[in-house]
Amino acid sequence: MKFNNKVVIVTGAANGIGKGIAMEYARRGAKVVLADLEKLTGIAVEKEIEAMGGKALFIQTDVRKELDIVNLINETIHQFQKIDVLINNAGKTKFTSLYELTLEDWDDVIQTNLRSVFLCAREAAKHMRQNKNGGSIVNIASTRAAMSEPNSEAYAASKGGIVALTHALAASLSEDEIKVNAISPGWIETGDYSELREQDHKQHLANRVGKPADIAKACLYLTDSDNDFVTGINLVVDGGMTRKMIYEE
Repeated sequence: MKFNNKVVIVTGAANGIGKGIAMEYARRGAKVVLADLEKLTGIAVEKEIEAMGGKALFIQTDVRKELDIVNLINETIHQFQKIDVLINNAGKTKFTSLYELTLEDWDDVIQTNLRSVFLCAREAAKHMRQNKNGGSIVNIASTRAAMSEPNSEAYAASKGGIVALTHALAASLSEDEIKVNAISPGWIETGDYSELREQDHKQHLANRVGKPADIAKACLYLTDSDNDFVTGINLVVDGGMTRKMIYEE
């Protein structure tokens, strides 16, 4: 899977899964546009990619703001003249009692996690449709689109919305040769992996907790031009956690 000279936008690219995704594309020759609200960490990732011989551009972006997203797309076109891949990864969690969840908190999560996917896809597709082979969009959802813990209403709604939005976009953009898919990560550890306990790993059929690289590899698969028969799906990457029956003693 080679991505030489492909232009890839990754939102939420300054940390965690987003950074892992950006690094993997850069290692495979892509020109990676890093979109994030956190300026210092975003620039640090840009320098890290350039230090290993890759090409990266950080654009500070608040995905809650339409004008920021329009600027992200316009700057990408200005710098690289095209967009081949969009990874909608930016997101936030908000676990608050239903009785205390404010409308402002709800809107913040929905705008960050869900509305941003719509806006980024709409603006990027305007340019992808001009490519000879269209383009590819991957939206990062979550296994929480299908299962929940208490006090996760806003987050669950946003991730469930991403899954539905994904197949709607796949249908709408099919004539323009733009493939749209979702990935639902399970437990992906972005902190100190060595601090995980044996029982954490044993909750998975794969016998380990996931890493950002696991999601990055799924992105590479879904955006490889050889896999153009795959569109409209939600790929669950969770080490089998949601398929393992766990009984508490």
